[in-house]
Amino acid sequence: MYGDTLPSNTEGRSLRRMQGAARVTFTHRDGQSRLAELDQRTPMRVLFPKVPAGTPPLAAVTTVSGGLVGGDTQDIEVSVGDRAAATAIGQAAEKVYRSNGPDSTVEIALNVGEGAWLEWLPQETILFDGARLNRRTVATVSPGGRLLAGECLVFGRLASGETMSRGKVRDAWEVRDPTGRLNWADTLLMEDDILRVLDSPSGFDGARAYATAIYVGPDTAATLPFAKDLTDAGDDVRSGATCRGDVLITRWLSDNPLAVRKQFERYWMEMRNRAGGLTESLSRLWYV
Repeated sequence: MYGDTLPSNTEGRSLRRMQGAARVTFTHRDGQSRLAELDQRTPMRVLFPKVPAGTPPLAAVTTVSGGLVGGDTQDIEVSVGDRAAATAIGQAAEKVYRSNGPDSTVEIALNVGEGAWLEWLPQETILFDGARLNRRTVATVSPGGRLLAGECLVFGRLASGETMSRGKVRDAWEVRDPTGRLNWADTLLMEDDILRVLDSPSGFDGARAYATAIYVGPDTAATLPFAKDLTDAGDDVRSGATCRGDVLITRWLSDNPLAVRKQFERYWMEMRNRAGGLTESLSRLWYV
């Protein structure tokens, strides 16, 4: 349940670091996508809410501890086998609290088989002032497979008037084929004086929220004009879309997290319909 006890900077006391894990696999059997494997370690849990008939199964990934502190680790793996389809969603926003030194480390693996479909739709990650997040998402997509994945970062408890001014954010993405060949990689790295980067005209230019969506599939070039139309967001949100090979990348920036969420949600609903042939309705968990 927990990792090794680590020394504390308080004499006579010790801290126990969380090492949570969740692994879920779906397979195509008897004409349907079904749960094939589930392995979870406290404080992570995977729930399976009911979904309407004819829609892919839904896995809700949650951390029951309430958030991440320095030294905590999470390992998440979501896989869909050949011709299977599934959606994985975060049950609630993830909070990363102030660290007294070590990083909070998150490793995410998304595996998509041939002719398969996977959605990875986490809720926002809220970074408290002094947080240290080191996160890597690695997507392995087989030929004919399709992946729609995203992430949103909020720099501070903005509703409480707090902006993340110091700490660390390393948020890395990799897209690979089944042989391990790297098709696309991207890393956001901010450390120490976070506020300087957030306020810099050549950086985030005052933005306090940042979202990314990637679509991987054989039709990304044909889908790019559609994605560009969806990112015509207006004055409150700066956004754009581009293609790198079979990877379509879309991003949003704003000083208003709710505006980013609204545009991200609209994009996601339209893209899951266009790319996956699914309804434009998102799970009720997205609105909790």
